[in-house]
Amino acid sequence: MLSSRHPTLFPSIMLPVSEQLEILKRGTVTIHSEKELAAKLAKGKPLRIKLGVDPTSPDIHLGHAVALRKLRQFQDLGHQIVLIIGDFTAMIGDPSGRSTTRPPLTYDEVLANAKTYTDQAFLVLDKDKTEVVFNGNWFKEMPFMEVIKLNARVTLQQMLQREDFKNRVANGTEVRLHEIQYPIMQGWDSVVVRSDVEIGGSDQLFNILVGRDLQKEEGMEPQICMTLPLLEGLDGVKKMSKSLGNYVGLTDAPKEMFGKLMSIPDELMAKYYLLVLGEELDATMHPMEAKKALAAKCVAVYHSEAAAQECRDDWDLRFSKKDLANVELPLLTLADRRDVLGVVQHAYLSVFEQTVSGGDVRRLVQGGSIQLNGEKLTDPKAEPAWETGAVLKLDKKRSVRLA
Repeated sequence: MLSSRHPTLFPSIMLPVSEQLEILKRGTVTIHSEKELAAKLAKGKPLRIKLGVDPTSPDIHLGHAVALRKLRQFQDLGHQIVLIIGDFTAMIGDPSGRSTTRPPLTYDEVLANAKTYTDQAFLVLDKDKTEVVFNGNWFKEMPFMEVIKLNARVTLQQMLQREDFKNRVANGTEVRLHEIQYPIMQGWDSVVVRSDVEIGGSDQLFNILVGRDLQKEEGMEPQICMTLPLLEGLDGVKKMSKSLGNYVGLTDAPKEMFGKLMSIPDELMAKYYLLVLGEELDATMHPMEAKKALAAKCVAVYHSEAAAQECRDDWDLRFSKKDLANVELPLLTLADRRDVLGVVQHAYLSVFEQTVSGGDVRRLVQGGSIQLNGEKLTDPKAEPAWETGAVLKLDKKRSVRLA
């Protein structure tokens, strides 16, 4: 029923329970219960740590990586990771936190997503110490009579206590019967893989508790429920999601990853440090410096130290330093007009194919955006010395070099 397991080399001597707990508790929302987790750890044997993922898209972002990093902590402490690819559950779609039914995926779409998903997961996890299984291995073989028996273990009242289902019923939004199957299927996964701990986002607590109940009914020691915070996206409001466009992908190009992380709201910095890097934010650090350090460390983790340094140097040259002499910039050949307003309008049109009004240019001047070699130009009617090689900064993202 399960795939062949990867060979795992566990430490011959594990850390004391108190030290393991100190590491594992960091960044969690719920541990149900810490006492039970301590008792399991005290046995001195590798625990089986479950994470179920539905490959509903081909890419993983930093929001997904929060759970993967917690798994890596367990891995480094000598425990066995069981990564369940929900090839069957993905075709239902997890209703947790959803106000509408998810659009269905075909099985071929799920399998294609699963391939890239697992490849990216191993940017965080140790592949040789990870057991990967597909829940289709057991659900494909389950007779309908067994499905009925499994459903008989859970009441409709239990399911309708879920906030997402309760809200949808109250708002007159439909709840499809197949969605009610999802927590039951996720719970049965825990029985099949005999998990000791299940990891999930804070919206997964109900589903994980169902697995705990089913394990008890099967005469097994129930799993520990460990939930983690949901990571807000770049907008600072909604959960990170590719569909919302507020995500940082693990396979984003280094400069794209760095630039996205530089747009995070300052108030989220402490959370990002904790959940994305597993570090505490130094409260004495300047917010801009803290953000650059965060972005560089993320690029180093998912690409390389060299790429991280290159991104930081490039950012400093383009956005932080007044000396832009070594940056490759588009060339601007001046036209007849030599006043600031005329040159800026010509630069936008000839280089970036964008028309800007005189009022737009005056607002940029008043805001201090228009700079010549790092010096702000304060008079739109002025005619400064436009020297060859000089750098004219138009706005936060665009600069040109005079030809």
